Amino acid sequence: MLSEQDKERFNRQIILPEFGEEAQQRLQQASVMVVGVGGLGSVVGLYLVAAGVGKVGLADNDRVSLSNLQRQILYRENEVGKPKTAMAKQSLAALNSNTKILTFDLMITEANAAEIFSDFDIIIDCTDNFKSRYVINDACVGLGKPFVYGSVSGYCGQVAVFNQDANAATYRCLFPCRRQLQTMTNPNMGVLGVLPAMIASLQVNEAIKFITGNPNGLRNQLLLVNMLTNDFQTISIEPLRHPNDE
Repeated sequence: MLSEQDKERFNRQIILPEFGEEAQQRLQQASVMVVGVGGLGSVVGLYLVAAGVGKVGLADNDRVSLSNLQRQILYRENEVGKPKTAMAKQSLAALNSNTKILTFDLMITEANAAEIFSDFDIIIDCTDNFKSRYVINDACVGLGKPFVYGSVSGYCGQVAVFNQDANAATYRCLFPCRRQLQTMTNPNMGVLGVLPAMIASLQVNEAIKFITGNPNGLRNQLLLVNMLTNDFQTISIEPLRHPNDE
């Protein structure tokens, strides 16, 4: 049940058509795991907590650096050199003390992903490399959990929701050549500071829609965003029964 304070805090969501108190209660009861608390994860964490998600997990083994501050808006100059998860928890707890925030100061790997993810309803990928995304995908497929994918580079970003149900596309359906991609590093193209905020906001939007039962999510679709040209494009992803692993 929502308290009177909850009804006041989340009033602007609750009064939305097709949202209401029931959707807000679903957010309150939901748990979301955020993998990576950098450019994407900073904004994802902020909007999950602001929206009233009941439990949020944060996984990252990195430390705050000066070059992060251009886009990783959770952090401040006096936090440079400190663990991102600890600093993120401190900031997020000040935003909404009712959200339970769990931190994992580590890298998500094949060895620990399933155990960590098992306590959460949905996983949000805020990583920056192919290897981590395959680890996230495979753990989510094994657990039967959905995950929201996001990627940024230069002026462009991507968003999709994978593994929403047994017949939905997975990350391997979009990028089936795991062995080739896992050996690649993302080119150092830089990133426009506002781009992660845009993509992360779209990721949280998809997570909220999934949690609240809204059917209009990016199931079997990839949203492409170009901030330089203001182009938005959605393409279909064909679910593959046995994605190629070469």
